[in-house]
Amino acid sequence: MGSVPSTYLITNYMISAGIDIGSRTIKLVILSENIITFEQVVDNSFNTMEICNKLLDGKNYDKITSTGYGRHLFADYYECDVISEIKAFSLGIRSVFPNVRTILDIGGQDTKAISLDEQGKVKKFEMNDKCAAGTGRFLEIMAMALRYNLDQFSTAALSVNEKESISSMCTVFAESEVVSMIGKGYDRNKISRGIHFSIINRAINMLKKVNIEDDIAFVGGVANNIAIKVLLSEILGKKIYVPNNPQTIGAIGCAIYN
Repeated sequence: MGSVPSTYLITNYMISAGIDIGSRTIKLVILSENIITFEQVVDNSFNTMEICNKLLDGKNYDKITSTGYGRHLFADYYECDVISEIKAFSLGIRSVFPNVRTILDIGGQDTKAISLDEQGKVKKFEMNDKCAAGTGRFLEIMAMALRYNLDQFSTAALSVNEKESISSMCTVFAESEVVSMIGKGYDRNKISRGIHFSIINRAINMLKKVNIEDDIAFVGGVANNIAIKVLLSEILGKKIYVPNNPQTIGAIGCAIYN
């Protein structure tokens, strides 16, 4: 547990921390009087706890809660509470967009669709964590195959109105398919748009399983991809809300849980 400044001991205000340990990144948020005083996203590595220890070094907090892939590993070291990612995202998004009742989270290695009731409690959720198809990792590999960085990849998808369809969502097969299409002279921008549509269609199928309630909150690292947001809104005819930092919503939810 972190040390507590004397001023907070006197006023008895709680400093609450939340950490979301994902497969690709680790997110830390610290709240004081329900105001974010610290927020950071760092890359994960083969030594998760070393990254966590460095991230928490010198940080002051009364209590911390963890979520994400590495939540139980973290709890073993820090003896803290653990909550599911579903719980963390529902609490986090409720604090940012209190009227939103549908959440789409596309992270580095999985996708989640969550439906909330009017009180913000989880009604239903779907989670794809068996395959990297349609996730941030999938996007990264497809962008590299097309020789784009991620920003260029998103811009390319919005620069054309036509798309080249991708038949496979398996990362390995899709990469081979894209390389073959490039070799045959297909337009890179149209390929990019087709890849984005394949991800969006996969996400929509998950959202329909939980029932889309009004507008949608889009979180996770892939929410930084403007093409996914724009095209998803156009296809569904709904407003897509993206937080200022869509990657830290789970960590915010953990801090609120405290």
